[in-house]
Amino acid sequence: MTTINRNRVQSLDILRGTVMVIMALDHVRDFLYNPTTNLPPGGPNPTDLATTFPFLFFTRYITHFCAPIFIFLAGTSAFLMSQRRSTKEISVFLFKRGVWLVAVEVLIVTLGISFNPLYNLLFLQVIWAIGCSMIILSVLVHLPYRVILAIGLLIVVFHNTLNFVALPKNFVVDLLYSGLFSIYPYAENRFIVILYAIVPWSGIMLLGYCFGRLYMPDISIDERKKKLLWMGLGLLGFFVIVRFANFYGDPVKWSVQPRGTVYTFLSFINISKYPPSLMYFCVTIGAGLLALRALESMSNPFTRFMNVFGRVPFFYYIIHFYLIHGMLAILFFVRGYPAKDIINPASPILFTPNGLGVSLFGVYIVWAIVIVIMYPLCKRYNAYKSLHNQWWLSYV
Repeated sequence: MTTINRNRVQSLDILRGTVMVIMALDHVRDFLYNPTTNLPPGGPNPTDLATTFPFLFFTRYITHFCAPIFIFLAGTSAFLMSQRRSTKEISVFLFKRGVWLVAVEVLIVTLGISFNPLYNLLFLQVIWAIGCSMIILSVLVHLPYRVILAIGLLIVVFHNTLNFVALPKNFVVDLLYSGLFSIYPYAENRFIVILYAIVPWSGIMLLGYCFGRLYMPDISIDERKKKLLWMGLGLLGFFVIVRFANFYGDPVKWSVQPRGTVYTFLSFINISKYPPSLMYFCVTIGAGLLALRALESMSNPFTRFMNVFGRVPFFYYIIHFYLIHGMLAILFFVRGYPAKDIINPASPILFTPNGLGVSLFGVYIVWAIVIVIMYPLCKRYNAYKSLHNQWWLSYV
């Protein structure tokens, strides 16, 4: 049964923790996977159907579920918090936390990714998207629930209509909508990389906020599980129908592949994350809702393990980047690379000379090591957070 501990819904924490653990797999792959001596760590595009193979494809694909579920649940947490605070209080908190998250992305996460103290490249990723979405939500919480729901639905369902419009290529358009690894200078020899566009991701947070109503005390467990089932199956069914029509919902159409049926199936499910498409949201959020239904009555060592990560996701997110990149730096020196190779002109990331890395099997081993290291750190921080009430703990 879902239990509430200090106003926390355990099933939400468990799902959040699960996607955080899966997310680390993608980041280990980004930093360490390398099947060739001609490339920096990270290897070729795992979703390029001309060069990938199923195991590599699904290693990347499974991590597609992390960001949308994480942002969706951030909205849900905001709704649950709003039940304990006045509208003004939650609005101020969301605004402050949003600004804080944007600053953390630029100053702390960027450093963990690049290890470059000169900040030649600033990454605007998921923490940035959550921060901007919270700032938007901090304004919209003053509106009626149904208006917030309508705005969220309009954004998520119809933002792909912009694919039929020849949008100009500039900083504002990429920041708000396109965001496909767009690079813009912010000073001499310094650049901003836009990975997460504001508008589509804010729509997911708004829907997550409205979704929080399912966890109000007047909703029984049976009623919630029934709604989670139909909502989850409905989104996945909608994906199959619209994706099969091959007309709307994703900028890249699926096609019959020359490499056979398996790769045609991969083409069908290969959906756009940058920027996130309607089809991408249907698959990821639909599966997330079904997972929440399953977790509603689940209690075992797995759920207790994942709950630890789900209770301190921000702490986990920050630390795991430094841990993974630190492991890459250790591998750099163990392999005997000289200091002059710390900087690779072909990569914005330090300690990424061409040829350094591990096999895909090695990626899974390193991923397991990362999780084993992170577990006691998160458990200790969660214990500290549970026993203390300093104001700053609500921001970390």
